[in-house]
Amino acid sequence: MDGDIGIEMAKILLVEDDNDMCQQIESWLKHEQHAVEIVKEGPEAADRLKFYKYDVVILDWQLPGMSGVDVLKQFRNQGGSTPVLMLTGKGNIEEKEQGLDSGADDYLTKPFHFKELSARLRAMLRRPAVTTGNQLKLRGIELDLAARKVSREGEDVHLLPKEFALLEFLLRHPNEVFSPEALLDRVWHSESDSSVDTVYTTMRTLRKKISTEKSGALIKTVHGLGYTIENR
Repeated sequence: MDGDIGIEMAKILLVEDDNDMCQQIESWLKHEQHAVEIVKEGPEAADRLKFYKYDVVILDWQLPGMSGVDVLKQFRNQGGSTPVLMLTGKGNIEEKEQGLDSGADDYLTKPFHFKELSARLRAMLRRPAVTTGNQLKLRGIELDLAARKVSREGEDVHLLPKEFALLEFLLRHPNEVFSPEALLDRVWHSESDSSVDTVYTTMRTLRKKISTEKSGALIKTVHGLGYTIENR
């Protein structure tokens, strides 16, 4: 296998009930020098996450006994902040949205290339943990996932649904730069009539609503590349 070694060894919990998929992922991750523990049922995964610590969790949606999203919800509600990568069925946008709303840091659609899995894991392992239960917090901004509310330095901020989704996505990926095209694909994936102009418009109104004289511009423009939120 041609692995991409770019980070230190991580302790990974792989929750997947498909034997073939499980063996392939395990083999790839071990080739990249990671320590892998495997669980094939939802209730066991919930117990592992309750009593043991991991650097990252790869969590399938469809599991015996308890769905992956229910495992994730329970973990986040108990204060778990470990990065979670959810595996979803091909083209199932509703699963992706529900997974992210439940506290997943990222998702990967089956079938996928293992190099993409490695890239997603590297990004997640570099990322500072900003998730606490159902909240995302960064530089004076607090986003409540359950209540769908946002506050800036203690004051409520009214955001439209797509502004909320855009801010949530950027907060889940601090210090990463996303082009307008990438944001269109990741945040507006279910709206085929949207365009890059929609991203520009939503970004402009979002930045105006969450910026203050004290904090300045929370969302930074990287010339020629796109947008990012810096965790500083």
